[in-house]
Amino acid sequence: MKQKVRLSVSDNQGHVVVAPDKFKGSLTAAQAAEHIAAGIRRAAPGTEVRALPVADGGEGTVAAAIAAGFRAVSVKAAGPTGEPVEAVLAVQGGTAVIEAAQASGLQLLPGGVKAPLTATSYGTGELVRKALELGCRTLVLGLGGVACTDGGAGMAQALGLRLLDADGAELPPGGAALARLASIDPGPLADTLGGVEVVVASDVDNPLLGERGAPAVYGPQKGATPEDVAELDAALAHWADHVAALTGDDVREAPGAGAAGGLGFGAIALLGASLRPGIALLLELLGFDQAVRGARLVVTGEGCLDVQTLHGKAPAGVAEAAAGHGVPVAAVCGLLELSETQWRAAGFAAVLSLVELAGPDGDSLTRAGELAELAGERLARSFLGAD
Repeated sequence: MKQKVRLSVSDNQGHVVVAPDKFKGSLTAAQAAEHIAAGIRRAAPGTEVRALPVADGGEGTVAAAIAAGFRAVSVKAAGPTGEPVEAVLAVQGGTAVIEAAQASGLQLLPGGVKAPLTATSYGTGELVRKALELGCRTLVLGLGGVACTDGGAGMAQALGLRLLDADGAELPPGGAALARLASIDPGPLADTLGGVEVVVASDVDNPLLGERGAPAVYGPQKGATPEDVAELDAALAHWADHVAALTGDDVREAPGAGAAGGLGFGAIALLGASLRPGIALLLELLGFDQAVRGARLVVTGEGCLDVQTLHGKAPAGVAEAAAGHGVPVAAVCGLLELSETQWRAAGFAAVLSLVELAGPDGDSLTRAGELAELAGERLARSFLGAD
């Protein structure tokens, strides 16, 4: 489909904000921002371009925080099957940004072999613990892309909770083992989290259990068979019963409890977390509101602009935030699956696709950086009056 770019030439000498998410499989958010910015600067020399890579709470959240000035802290943590992995969290002042996939992600499974019944979120808990040791008292926890369906049990164990079977022995890791849970020893968990605010960045509103629950909806992505799904659902129901008895509050039906294999449940029930839409939270954290003031154009984007984009993903969030300042927003994407009517209704003044820029015989993946720069040039000509 031939794309139409709406011209909006202005004499305003304001800056440009480039705030894309990652282009999965080709460019990180930071790389996408750098290439688009380079194209704008080439076509419109002297234009101030502010690169502000973003994320929606999933993969790339920590990288976006680091690009915005947060300090990277390396942590050796347990991977989803217990093997040590090198993870990174982002710290600024008393705030830490933690990405569950850094320690518990599907991409960390040894040999890519999925372990739906035994994978653990223990490493995510170790990242939380490290942030607390650094003195952070506001923790932003990005969920998504994890290998486990353990209801956050592993995360809680890393923070001092003990899960015991009928013989008083510690349960092994993984969601399936929770079926044998007989008692919970809270240990120092409450003291550890005293005075700590935990905010979960997630757009998932699924409950923990049932047809829309973590095992049924996300379990198959983690390798769960129908039999595994039923086993995990029953085990997590048993886990939720014990947690409710411990805390006096049953949050299994809370929107977002099913996020990241039930990590949302563990965070809400045991860490006292609140949930906020991922992109809105990250834009606030990254200072987008301040960056966009006085801008004449915002450029956002992601690998595929599709129907999911319209439901809380980063580009739509950027467009909504920029609209509050009356700044036009253009999007660059790898693949465009929205009609012009749809993307205009979502607040985009223009959309450029790398696939279309590459042409019928082009390779948009290997040429993603080059094509992103070309997109930046074209947007500069359309919106900034560049030659």
